[in-house]
Amino acid sequence: MYSTFLAYLLWFVGGFGTLGFHRFYLGKFGTGILYFLTGGLAFIGSIYDFLTLPMQVRDANLETRYRRALEYGVSRDTMVTDTRGDFRRASRNVREIGGDSIERVILRTAKKNNGLATPAEVALEGDISLDEAKKHLEQLVSKGFAEVRVSKSGNLVYMFADFSTDETENKLEDF
Repeated sequence: MYSTFLAYLLWFVGGFGTLGFHRFYLGKFGTGILYFLTGGLAFIGSIYDFLTLPMQVRDANLETRYRRALEYGVSRDTMVTDTRGDFRRASRNVREIGGDSIERVILRTAKKNNGLATPAEVALEGDISLDEAKKHLEQLVSKGFAEVRVSKSGNLVYMFADFSTDETENKLEDF
């Protein structure tokens, strides 16, 4: 698994990103060569990488996990990683999706949609059934973390106030 610390260290040692060492480390050989030949795209690419390196490391780790999953024939709905990133098969009772709980999938979906989530969006994002998505959304409503609202298009949506914006209220019917 890739380390953010090591990626930043290589960025620093490689002339503040201009030599592209951090890109080679993350398996981005094409852009590593490009950075090496152009001085980190005239240092503009190096600045970009400095700001986005944690996300690049996360993406590289995810890509590695998916590659291993395909290699070992582990399907996405049973794939769980341990702390070292090694795969193991999860029992059907473990409600994790790619290492994330369904609750995290719901919250990530709500955050992405300014506080709103529908069972269809959660099911698609989490690769679960609509019934299961709705069941988990209802559990969060019963615990007081969300509320059921009606959108202006007439659909039932689940609103998470922590992520809602002024734009969110404009999409919902008034009570």
